[in-house]
Amino acid sequence: MKPGILIPALLACLSFQLAAEDWPRFRGPTADGRTSATELPLKWSERENLLWKTELPGPGSSSPIVSGGKVFLTSYSGYGLDSREAGDAAKLKRHALCLDAATGKILWQHEIESAGQDKPYTGQYITMHGYASGSAVTDGSGVFFFFAHAGVHAFTVDGRKVWEKSVGEKAHEWGAGSSPVLHGDLLFVNAALESDTLYALDRRTGKEVWSARGFPASWNTPVIVKLKDGSEELVVNASGRLRAFDPEKGGELWSCQAIRAAELCPSVVAHDGVLYIIGSPRGNAMAVRAGGKGDVTQTHVLWQAQKGSNVGSPVFHEGHLYFVNDARGTFHCLKADTGEDVYEERLPGSRDRWYASPILNNGRLYYTSRTSGTVVIPAAPKFEVLATNVIAGDSSPFNASPAAVDGRIYLRSDRFAYCIGPR
Repeated sequence: MKPGILIPALLACLSFQLAAEDWPRFRGPTADGRTSATELPLKWSERENLLWKTELPGPGSSSPIVSGGKVFLTSYSGYGLDSREAGDAAKLKRHALCLDAATGKILWQHEIESAGQDKPYTGQYITMHGYASGSAVTDGSGVFFFFAHAGVHAFTVDGRKVWEKSVGEKAHEWGAGSSPVLHGDLLFVNAALESDTLYALDRRTGKEVWSARGFPASWNTPVIVKLKDGSEELVVNASGRLRAFDPEKGGELWSCQAIRAAELCPSVVAHDGVLYIIGSPRGNAMAVRAGGKGDVTQTHVLWQAQKGSNVGSPVFHEGHLYFVNDARGTFHCLKADTGEDVYEERLPGSRDRWYASPILNNGRLYYTSRTSGTVVIPAAPKFEVLATNVIAGDSSPFNASPAAVDGRIYLRSDRFAYCIGPR
């Protein structure tokens, strides 16, 4: 199907039908990893609390999303499966996948061919996460996938193609990372790497509603922030600049000087009108009060600290900010009002890298490492390891963040998708 072509009969299918228990986007319904629903399992293994395991058609770093009894994922195949022999880049295909949440059965999949030339599977970063890193987003009827320069692709949840849209033809040697975000009738796509552009697309047709340029080194997923007066802001982080936009009209509301780095992957977390930002390999964090007009650097930056993470996003809980440094495996707890360091502790498997963002459930944080399992830690100003969960027989990387629905945890590695819960 050509970009922008629409199947009119499917428009009526794209209407809001989310259930309270859905995990409809990257980092869940509140965009910060929180779930207050049924308590999640503390421990699991290949023999304990593993409900199903499904082999995927290829690797991928996208996080699972769950809606209406379906799990949506992406993966890739045909190229870049082994750094020692990458293969023919012309054979690379990306996959949009739908699994049955109860059984793990693959219900449908679509192959997405590259719209332009992909970067070779060489170097330190692209070989760690590959060519399918963006997570899908759904409103319960439509599901939307962002495959970097291969475009944005819209389907019904039953797998019928609705539209596709190119948002830029550039490919980055480190790959892509941002996930799309739905807000009312708009689909927001951070195509900083593909065209240096933030897009607001009509979710029904894929047509551009508004766009903005100027997002260097921005791999993060946009967030919608609701202020106390009921107004909303769309916030995106970029190297050296944090920017907020009117979600409906697209005008820039404010900006401020922020973390300068070669890549900014962590998503912004918002709580009570304050934005918490982390980034850079050296470690940086800051808090910025949302709202305002123009350059708010001198008036709205609340604190800055020399702690941070380059990939995984933070969690706010009861006055504290939590995150894991992805390269060093150190777990950090800061006071959210001042940035003061409460503690810094090494996690089990700290020699590993930690790319996934955590989930928070009933006072517990679930952190998944690439190859050392999932560590469960209290979200409290006192450090403790409650459990370390490893699934034997799968040595492939776990780059994706977990999803949590109805007391179940959905994980994915480069080889398998998993559902974890009480039997």
